[in-house]
Amino acid sequence: MSGRRLYVTDAIVLSRFDFGEADRILTLLTPDLGKIKAIAKGIRRPTSRIGGALEPLAELRIQLAKGRTFDVVTQVTMQHTWLGLRDGLEVTATAWYCAELAERSLEERHAALPVYLLLRRAYELLDAGMAPARVARWFEMRLCDELGVRPEVDRCVECDRLLAPDDVVRWVPALGGVLCADHAGPSTMAAGLSTEALKVLKAYQRMDVEALAGLRLPPAVEREVEERLGAFVRHVMERDTRSRRFLEEVKAGYGAVAATTGLPPVSAGPAHAPSPEGGSR
Repeated sequence: MSGRRLYVTDAIVLSRFDFGEADRILTLLTPDLGKIKAIAKGIRRPTSRIGGALEPLAELRIQLAKGRTFDVVTQVTMQHTWLGLRDGLEVTATAWYCAELAERSLEERHAALPVYLLLRRAYELLDAGMAPARVARWFEMRLCDELGVRPEVDRCVECDRLLAPDDVVRWVPALGGVLCADHAGPSTMAAGLSTEALKVLKAYQRMDVEALAGLRLPPAVEREVEERLGAFVRHVMERDTRSRRFLEEVKAGYGAVAATTGLPPVSAGPAHAPSPEGGSR
């Protein structure tokens, strides 16, 4: 095999699916090549030399050989494993959600260093114990920044008027952000937005992640921000994500446990969630 066909790159596995009797197709995020598809031949056999290292939720050093349809994984070294990402179901589901957003936001073979660093930082924050919901909102807002579609939270998207603190506004993802009461706007995907939630959206745009981690917010405001920013992301991506639906099911399950036991919702516990199989092909 010619050395000119071989190359080495850092990578994070975004998704994977089984192929044939023993192979696996991977979607990888790399700093310089962006999103690429690769095949790991024979990885599902017990004798595979790379099967134990080629896993999601880790930073890998991968050697690949250029192929006609898919590049072929030939060697893998584990660079960094964020073990905390597997400590709780909500944490794991949030990590997969961030990975799926990264995958859906990128074209193949386009440099994506900012998105790579963003996903890596999100994994670091989750591994360090930052609240999964805060990491998810931070990632959503920063990813929108990188894609050039930051939501407008300071001015009316229709008349460009700087909003006053007591203005009544609506959240209209289809128009790009907040709409003042002087304009009707489209009825589809429009929702009310409280003053408190608007302040939090501004905080996600302006505050560093350490300050965001320390915010004390009422649960109702957290939920409102999650719903509004989530609607914006769905509009940008033009579809919902499988991992977000699963994440919502996980959180709903924790809420039900808390309601019946009187205990606060937790994000720890055994992680029995499905692996990120069957990603975008």
